[in-house]
Amino acid sequence: MAPFGLTAFSKLLRGRGSSQPYQAPAASWQRPFGLGWEAPYTVRYASNLDDGPNHGMPLGGFGAGCFGRSPDGQVNLWHLDGGEHWFGVLPDCQFALFESDGSSRRAHALAIAPQRDDSRPVDSSQEPGEPPLEPPLGAWQWYPASTPEQSTGTYAARYPLSWVEHSGVFKASVGCEAFSPILPGDYQRSSYPVAVFRWRLANPTDAPLDLSLLLSWRNTLGWFTNTDPSASVHFRDDGSPEHTYLPAIGRGEGQRNRCVDTDALQGVLLEGRRSQPLAEGEGQWCLAVPADLPGVEVLRCSRWDPRGDGAEIWEPFARDGSIPASDNDRRSRAGEQASAALALRFRLEPGAEIELPLVISWDLPLTAFATGQGALRRYTDHFGASGDNAVAIATEALADWPSWRQQIDAWQQPVLERTDLPEAVRMALFNELYDLASGGSLWTAAGPGDPVGRFGVLECLDYAWYESLDVRLYGSFALLQLWPELDKAVLRSFARAIPAADATPRPIGWYFTQGKGRVEAPRKVAGATPHDLGAPNERPFDATNYTAYQDCNLWKDLASDFVLQVWRSFKLAPGGEDLRFLADCWPAAVEALRYLKQFDANNDGLPDNGGAPDQTFDDWPLQGVSAYCGALWIAALEAALAMAQRLQLELGLDTADVQREFGGWLEQSRTNFDALLWNGEYYRIDAESGTPVVMADQLCGDFYARLLGLPPVVAEERSRSSLVAIREACFERFEGGRLGMANGLRRDGTPLDPDGTHPLEVWTGINFGIAAYYRLMGETDTALAVSSAVVNQVYAGGLQFRTPEAITAAGTFRACHYLRAMAIWALWATHTGWQPIPGAAREP
Repeated sequence: MAPFGLTAFSKLLRGRGSSQPYQAPAASWQRPFGLGWEAPYTVRYASNLDDGPNHGMPLGGFGAGCFGRSPDGQVNLWHLDGGEHWFGVLPDCQFALFESDGSSRRAHALAIAPQRDDSRPVDSSQEPGEPPLEPPLGAWQWYPASTPEQSTGTYAARYPLSWVEHSGVFKASVGCEAFSPILPGDYQRSSYPVAVFRWRLANPTDAPLDLSLLLSWRNTLGWFTNTDPSASVHFRDDGSPEHTYLPAIGRGEGQRNRCVDTDALQGVLLEGRRSQPLAEGEGQWCLAVPADLPGVEVLRCSRWDPRGDGAEIWEPFARDGSIPASDNDRRSRAGEQASAALALRFRLEPGAEIELPLVISWDLPLTAFATGQGALRRYTDHFGASGDNAVAIATEALADWPSWRQQIDAWQQPVLERTDLPEAVRMALFNELYDLASGGSLWTAAGPGDPVGRFGVLECLDYAWYESLDVRLYGSFALLQLWPELDKAVLRSFARAIPAADATPRPIGWYFTQGKGRVEAPRKVAGATPHDLGAPNERPFDATNYTAYQDCNLWKDLASDFVLQVWRSFKLAPGGEDLRFLADCWPAAVEALRYLKQFDANNDGLPDNGGAPDQTFDDWPLQGVSAYCGALWIAALEAALAMAQRLQLELGLDTADVQREFGGWLEQSRTNFDALLWNGEYYRIDAESGTPVVMADQLCGDFYARLLGLPPVVAEERSRSSLVAIREACFERFEGGRLGMANGLRRDGTPLDPDGTHPLEVWTGINFGIAAYYRLMGETDTALAVSSAVVNQVYAGGLQFRTPEAITAAGTFRACHYLRAMAIWALWATHTGWQPIPGAAREP
């Protein structure tokens, strides 16, 4: 079904007069509008981010900045500064509806009453004696929240689509669909800074209804830039590094709003102060509707003051659906705030319905990093970098949104049709893609060697560095299948970084948590595969290894992760094999594996873990050869040999010496891996620590090898035996399987250390990756049971659109907005045999 298409909407309209409840679109996450959570997950460590469960789907293109409208109607998530997070309610960024049937009238802002206005400035520009900020907009009438007994509407989301249906308050049938043009394989429109709101209103009564739809928006130009650009690292109580983000929230000086009319649209343009050259946070917003709306009166107020009770805008709107007509474009003085509004007023006869498209666009061309550093956003390749193009963006959106909407239906249809996957899993396949927009994503303009720009998503908002390689080993399956050129762009960035060196000493955070004081290590050793591509407060892509929790130069999985991802992108990306990409990455792959081989302490072919956590489970010490890192190493050697053969055969590169070198290592590794680690039922976590646990992800390397058509790392009977032990110990005997798989438990399902960290956590992305392994091995029931358990915890526990790395049996989570959770697309790949998504293979 095409949700809220003409036919679907008419069916819903007819159902409103009956006892039939509203049915949200298929495979969408849904919740009664404004209903609170009884017992949502809460954060595990006090210093980690926890904005609460009131999160909705983000709107805006990848790397363009985005905002999120929550299930209670408030706009509360603002990611307009690349890589940075601000969560706060601006009550005047809002829709509202007036209705009169001739004998009665009613008006409501289409959100529940806000508890606060979070726009108080962070600096001294707050004027003495300014009106109190609580309660905000006291003259407004807010929409009633749903209760457990009665719903006043439904919020639903299936990224990049969201819907709000309002019921029981207005006589009109009222629904809104919101989306941005997130289109697989489309490297232009998926970058657009635009949100489309498709309102549908219908009159199911026997009398005419006079209606007016209001959109109000705050001028936030100049707010979203860091006023503390220091790149210094501080350590939180969990030992992870962070930097300070102090946006200029509430600064209004120099802002102005003005009406804008063209042949295509009518609206209001919001502008601010400008630097030369243009600085971060500077540019435009545009609120726009089509120029031609038959039967609709368009009213505009270019400026009103949101700091008081809001009566100046609300009183006329609540009286007759009007707003003060103005085109006041004076610039704000210090301490002032300026909001703009437009209203669409019309009459609906009995049985009539109307569709009203409204667009919010923004043009903030620059993302700034450390002092003097920055990048233009990808969409500027198509609209220019002047910061004057919000109207042009809105114009294209108003012209093309029907086509965009049809293309979204087309690419989502193959997933919707796979009814052999539980509906909740299909829902999560769509909704976990949210992180590509709101995970602090960075997507730069194209440049030499970067035909689609450089791309990155933060590991998470607590661990704010880009594209952690061990995490994207799992989380990049979505990018690979839907935007493969962006996946290649990330891997090219790693290939460039591997030969680089930075001797700057860094304190290693893990040692602080162990009470061992200050231990330092060089930031980046030449030949070491970097953990990440840097942080938004420094120079991402150029200054790598931002994280300092562990010395990543010593990690034993990163080189293998890189090689496997390169071969994966070459073999499995939609559009076919790309030999140029393979050749670009080949020298770095060789250097990375040679660097890792130096940690083979006893010359048995297998790199040894060093005792301090030195792999993706970076709070979990391993000693000697480990199952996790060893299996990845064997798979990576197989992948490197396959690369070498293809490059020699098809491009004429002389790789014979490398093949002999890697082949010798591989033979040694295969001989010793089982001898050191196989215990007759499953693989020991490592060869030297004696830790008696079943590690859930012990054979990630075997999964990758089988997925990529390489020789398996272990024999099939040993793989299957291990999977039985993992399922029983880490899933069925851990909370009865209701949470998902714990990372590592004794064979009987009991913890080695009841106070352990990583072993007792359920990692969402790891679980999806393991589920994909089970599915690859034909264990479909286990694959779907594991993935369904995790999806249920996330989306029933108030973690939607902020999926964390880890959850615990105590109802806590860690590291929200986490990249690894997009590993659910590995389950799609294995379950469907890489069923293609329409558009993903198109040429950039």
